[in-house]
Amino acid sequence: MTPRPVIGISTSVLDAAWGRWDSIRTVLLAERYPSVVQAAGGLAVLLPPDAAEHAADAVARIDALVIAGGADVDPARYGAARHPETDGGEPERDVWESALLRAALAAELPVLGICRGMQLLNVVRGGTLLQHLPDVVGHQGHIGAPGTYGRHPVRPVPGTLLGELLPDPSVDVPTYHHQAVDRLGQGLSVSAWAEDGTVEAIEGAGFTLGVQWHPEQGDDLRLMTALVRTAAAVRAQAAVTA
Repeated sequence: MTPRPVIGISTSVLDAAWGRWDSIRTVLLAERYPSVVQAAGGLAVLLPPDAAEHAADAVARIDALVIAGGADVDPARYGAARHPETDGGEPERDVWESALLRAALAAELPVLGICRGMQLLNVVRGGTLLQHLPDVVGHQGHIGAPGTYGRHPVRPVPGTLLGELLPDPSVDVPTYHHQAVDRLGQGLSVSAWAEDGTVEAIEGAGFTLGVQWHPEQGDDLRLMTALVRTAAAVRAQAAVTA
């Protein structure tokens, strides 16, 4: 049997409660992330925050990287003052995931950034973020009610990687975010837009893709299947040249 490609997924470390435990430091990730990786044919491995110097070692042991959604990226990372609506973030996670992304890009590993993951990809490449999107677009349409995901259409750009994976003129997606890409990072291009002009996907060389929505919260497996398929091809090529 051909081994499944190993897909590393970043996580948070937060206080959580269950059973008799009121508050315990916990490696935390929504179950939908690994379940969608598994459904697409990959082996999901969680990557909790670690020291940045270990990122290349972690990347060497996986076949593709997913940077999951979560807290706002520290605006100091892109030279901005904190907006009143920007949350406190997870500084340890910012450091670790930035190092993972740099290592993965250097190794030409397939990368998928989801929501915060797309934003951090842009920041790592020298771009900036809009810290509170409603200030710009004048509505709350990118955020669902508390504890739920909203939905809205996005328009993939023909001729891009995303346009090949999602060739539909418009795709309805699950969404929950209040920040977005502002100035694009080096080597990145826009590959999907919302109807209000918000950048909804960015991409770089090879399979380097960021999407502002949450594909793991829907039934459309095309993006994750493509990531796993590309990871399997990279793994096979590495085995041939080893």
